[in-house]
Amino acid sequence: MSGTLTIERAGPSMSVQDLGRPNHIAQGLSAGGAADRLALFEATALLGLPDVIPAIEMAGMGGVFSCDVPMRFALTGAPMRASIDERPISWNMTHLLLPNQRLTIGGALHGTYGYLTPAAGLVAPEWMGSISTHLVAGVGEALAAGDMLALKQDTDIAAPSQKLVPSARFSGGVIRMIAGPQTEFFSTETLARFQSTTFLRSAQANRQGLRLETSEPPFANIAPKGLASEFIMPGDIQMTGDGVPFVLLCECQTVGGYPRIGTVVAQDLPLVAQASAGANLRFEMVALEVADASAPNEAEQLRVLRTKVQPALRDPHDIADLLRYQLISGVTAGDDLERT
Repeated sequence: MSGTLTIERAGPSMSVQDLGRPNHIAQGLSAGGAADRLALFEATALLGLPDVIPAIEMAGMGGVFSCDVPMRFALTGAPMRASIDERPISWNMTHLLLPNQRLTIGGALHGTYGYLTPAAGLVAPEWMGSISTHLVAGVGEALAAGDMLALKQDTDIAAPSQKLVPSARFSGGVIRMIAGPQTEFFSTETLARFQSTTFLRSAQANRQGLRLETSEPPFANIAPKGLASEFIMPGDIQMTGDGVPFVLLCECQTVGGYPRIGTVVAQDLPLVAQASAGANLRFEMVALEVADASAPNEAEQLRVLRTKVQPALRDPHDIADLLRYQLISGVTAGDDLERT
């Protein structure tokens, strides 16, 4: 352990998240992990790390943080207002927080989930190969003021700041979905109406899933009564008994009895998770072959993100502590040219 990150103030549902615990649905545990996995890959690319590391996930609101060692970090996901000692800092960039400084992260400007990723990595006990908090499963707890998180050692504190333009995914939009084993319980007319409807992302949402709102009549299905519960997964679009659709997210239950009209393509799930309350969402059925072709290869995804990272050049006028920087690499006697 190298140091400590202290949470002086915490917004609601703040938690530690990594890529979760996949492949345990048969044991009754959904994968969990970051609601927006892409944000963790963006942080990995920005920080120049070989692998994805855990981050602090902030739902709609951040908090106040301090550390007792220099801490390099990345801010990704939903853009939020951020500052160090009241000096505004940019999102989708890396920064350095020094001891006795305060990092303040406010509300989301767009989207829902923002991420603070310390380059050193967080130290916490693993369970089933992950340190992710999974509140539905009772694994870990939401972070609160006064919590102290152990940091590993960062061997690259002097690394220059980097920036990255993120993919647009914070304002809703068109979401691709594929048919599933229960799509046939919905008539052709109902499927067409579902795809032509512009839904609003309801305020009724969390890491388990979110409700889709519309002024249109409820969506009917012809599922037989007493439909047996089946395995379900993030991205499934369940239709409740009153005809209201819900999109399941990372901490969803693993079995359910409501019929599913379709499943969101994995690459588009961040658009659903990041949509803020009131954002427009519309769904479009695509063939399985199209979904497979767009399925993210995470190694390739990280490689592409690395190519998009650029040095973050700062205007000297915006650097309040400019005189603290070593702008000349060496000191001379001043008579160098006379002696040559």
